[in-house]
Amino acid sequence: MQINGMLFGSKLLGHVGFPTSEILGPDASEDEIGKLIDRHGLIFIKPVFRGGVGKKGKAGLVGKARTLKEALAEKERLYFCGHRHGNAYAKSNGVTFEAGVPAEQEVYFSITDNTAFRAPTMTLTHRGGMDIEELPKSDIAIVPFEALTGLKAFVVANALTDIGAPKEIISPLVQHLPKLWELVHHYGMTTLELNPIRMRPGKGGRLTPVACDFKCGFDRDDPRVARLGLPDQLFAADVTAFEQEVNQLRTHQGQSDVFVINDRGTILAPTFGGGANSLVTQVLGDAAIISSDFGGNPPYEKMKAVASICYRHFLKQTNVLFIIGGKSNNTDILETFRGMGDALREHFAANGPSPLYVVVGRGGPNLVRGMGNLAETLESLGLPYRFFGFDSAISEVVNYAKHVDEWMRAGGRAEIAASLGLKSEAA
Repeated sequence: MQINGMLFGSKLLGHVGFPTSEILGPDASEDEIGKLIDRHGLIFIKPVFRGGVGKKGKAGLVGKARTLKEALAEKERLYFCGHRHGNAYAKSNGVTFEAGVPAEQEVYFSITDNTAFRAPTMTLTHRGGMDIEELPKSDIAIVPFEALTGLKAFVVANALTDIGAPKEIISPLVQHLPKLWELVHHYGMTTLELNPIRMRPGKGGRLTPVACDFKCGFDRDDPRVARLGLPDQLFAADVTAFEQEVNQLRTHQGQSDVFVINDRGTILAPTFGGGANSLVTQVLGDAAIISSDFGGNPPYEKMKAVASICYRHFLKQTNVLFIIGGKSNNTDILETFRGMGDALREHFAANGPSPLYVVVGRGGPNLVRGMGNLAETLESLGLPYRFFGFDSAISEVVNYAKHVDEWMRAGGRAEIAASLGLKSEAA
């Protein structure tokens, strides 16, 4: 998740006319906060974290106030609070003041790109406001739908009926929920989650769904994201200097998705393709330094620049340079290997050699020429290597890279260092 909370969520939902709770940002004056309390009687104070940070309520990081004094005390407590959830740690920078929405019923709703169905998928339950994992499956509707036709009203109506939702909430949700697909589709989102949507009673008792919390993630390579005019810092939050450098190389051609898994790892694995990335990340575990996807036929200049950044940040600690991907349809293997090889040559020229074992597993256009070019570079640098073609099982190639890393730890690194004339490493 890249956007979390109603500060930006309310603005995004406004693009499709979805009702939201009234909200004030971190710069709200005491007078504005007081008037918000006067209008609604109860407000919630929530810390602003960049990125999707969960379980804030359970961690006691959502305050509530009925008076200005209480609101200011909660602001002081939460403005720069820290929050750890699993392996993630985040620091807040500000708070929001959100109007309380009276309601007896709450709804959970999300749209995601579901790999099981290979289609956008709606998840919906009339028991929102809590972790969906804690609900029985009979209370949850998980419904894939066609991206070309979109999320139709009858899909929402049938899902709510199937899970036994109260009749009075069905019509308002059928009216409003399909709007959310337009938000996802038109602005390059991969995930959208509202929890809770509170069903606020209006005149005559008719209910209106009101979004009270918001999360979403974007495909940063989708040009439609730019339509929203979101500030760049939303996407540069809590990233390493390495990740930020690579992110700056985003272009229409070639992906540059990276995430640092273990900054003390010993296998540097520039990976091509999402499927390969999932397998490599899972099998290598803590030995992997980064999780990456550099597919999409990157040109020579971009691949060389990306590789240079990887080497500059991590080559000194690397035992195995593991270049891995499936059999591509359109990525030019010669261009990508030439870029990575030339970047390695220049890195050695500028910084001196580093004891390294290179393992490559790849398939695709110009494979033989690409491997020949990379082999010449590695031989000129005095580095050992092992290449696998498209006919090798990728799982076996990954396991081979792990075995090489173990060998390097057990004395192989010192052997290579000695062959390169690096006395300190050999010792």
